[in-house]
Amino acid sequence: MKTKKPTDPDLSYLRDLVSKEGKEEQEGASPMAKKALFVIFALFLILFPKYAPYPPSHIADHSMMKSIFDLYFFISSQTFGIVHEGGHGVCYVLHCPKFITVINGTVFQILFPLGIGYYYLRRGNLAAWYVGVFFAGFTMHNTAWYISTAHEGPILPAHKSFLGVDAYHDFYYILDTLGILAHDGTVAAIVRLIAYALMVWAVWKLYLFAFLSRESKTRRGADADQ
Repeated sequence: MKTKKPTDPDLSYLRDLVSKEGKEEQEGASPMAKKALFVIFALFLILFPKYAPYPPSHIADHSMMKSIFDLYFFISSQTFGIVHEGGHGVCYVLHCPKFITVINGTVFQILFPLGIGYYYLRRGNLAAWYVGVFFAGFTMHNTAWYISTAHEGPILPAHKSFLGVDAYHDFYYILDTLGILAHDGTVAAIVRLIAYALMVWAVWKLYLFAFLSRESKTRRGADADQ
């Protein structure tokens, strides 16, 4: 009979510990916090089409709500812009083919929130996973706008560039290479539709998580018995 050597690491303990931590992390959110999370993202989704800084929905006003959204979009664009450029940078280091180097910025930009969400999903935190999916859809709206401007030429003007200087237009090269540059509007519309689908799915799942999860049902049942 084969016995385990004393020097063999007992990884089952670590797996149980991670599983326990994930369960505690998931159950640690109060019903009120879950509902507040849903309300915040639902309101954001409802107001997004009106206040998003992308044509044709972009509006010019000086309301407090518009100022809040403008500040948020500025911060998020800087954050995702850094991630986007990081995707290009990885390929510069690895000497990827040109097409992969150009498209990898957008790939990183979209996978970044999904990767963070997936990390928490592995720890049992469903809410964080839904939020990650939501922000993947959110940043895809910027991608859709970027795609829609591909027909304007290979150079992205400084006022439209995250870098603040004239830059090479990724999607001019990508769509031109694929032979679909003339259909940039159609491609942008498809990406925008997928973006909204991800955001709506995430908010729907947050609703189920907040109001129809096992814990929420148990809490409502307990309140009804009192």
